Amino acid sequence: MGFKTKIRFIHKWLGLISGLIVFIVSITGCIFCFHDEIKDITRKEWRLVEPQNKPFIPPSVLLGKAKEILPSYKSAMVSYYGRDRSAIVYTYSDIGNLYLYFNPYTGKHLKIENPETDFFIIVEYIHLYLLLPDYIGKHIIGGATIIFIILLITGIIQWWPKRKNDLKRVFTVKWSAKWRRVNYDWHNTSGFYISIIAAIIAITGLTFTYEWVGDGIYKTFNFGGDKTLETKAPIIDTTKFKANKMIAIDRAFLQTMKLQPKAEMFYVTTPQQKGDIINTGAYPHTLRYDHQSNYYFHPSDGKLIQSDPYDKKSLGLQVVEMNYGIHTGQILDLPGKIIAFTVSLIAAALPVTGFVIWYGRRKKSKKSKHKKTAH
Repeated sequence: MGFKTKIRFIHKWLGLISGLIVFIVSITGCIFCFHDEIKDITRKEWRLVEPQNKPFIPPSVLLGKAKEILPSYKSAMVSYYGRDRSAIVYTYSDIGNLYLYFNPYTGKHLKIENPETDFFIIVEYIHLYLLLPDYIGKHIIGGATIIFIILLITGIIQWWPKRKNDLKRVFTVKWSAKWRRVNYDWHNTSGFYISIIAAIIAITGLTFTYEWVGDGIYKTFNFGGDKTLETKAPIIDTTKFKANKMIAIDRAFLQTMKLQPKAEMFYVTTPQQKGDIINTGAYPHTLRYDHQSNYYFHPSDGKLIQSDPYDKKSLGLQVVEMNYGIHTGQILDLPGKIIAFTVSLIAAALPVTGFVIWYGRRKKSKKSKHKKTAH
């Protein structure tokens, strides 16, 4: 077997093994790309609010209202998503999680949302775990994603022409040919054109499955270093302090807004047990989870303990924290999402067109053998 024959063999069987999973992951990625835009249209009654020229209501007020509505649930975090968007209190219990939407200016309760019945969250769980237990599903997805990256590489190797004169031919689809030839050309050329962006999407997707991928990205951009040391939250002894949690949370939130006055989106966590501190985050853009600044506050009085603004973070950590935005195309706003959607859609088509090529050759081979036997 020559080199390209071996590559073709590897490409064929890895494609057949992973094809269905790659299709599911790619098509669910397509559906999820515009989930915020679709939800803003279909759920605007509780996702969007009229912006007002006054400050947001303190998180303690929203936490108190959430406790009145769901007395058996605990609150983990309050998020303010923007001047024209509702605030959400994220709650949990032994039964499950519920999201409570509030008007951030008046505190009016707007909606209770159950993530387990939300269409887009179900799609996201299929994308991440195939709706299997996460410790099983994530490894199936991770394995298929690694295979997909190998398929992109082997596909380019076997597709790449030997002669320069063939470059024009292999970069185009011969639409006037029979459908099998069109399918073959489309599989090769579309795979080539999306290869770099598809590889980036696949690699960033692997960080959700394997921590070592994120660590590798961190070390690559920092030329070494330990991510856990840079992202380690401060540890304090809270046993000596009588915590006034609600006042501390409000102070932490107000200080974060003062430290990041241009930020559009904020969150503040609530201490769940002794030793927990208050963590806040600020983002420059609404519904974009990159370029974040993080702050840590004492749970007794809301005193600032540690600051991790975006511009003080290492390049490696900045890139790692951009991972979600890069993976979804969100980092480039709508144009980025359109690119991610298009590449994911083409990636979903690759296993289908590849299977058609394999099945056609297999059928042709059987016919040839049958003719030889008949003679």
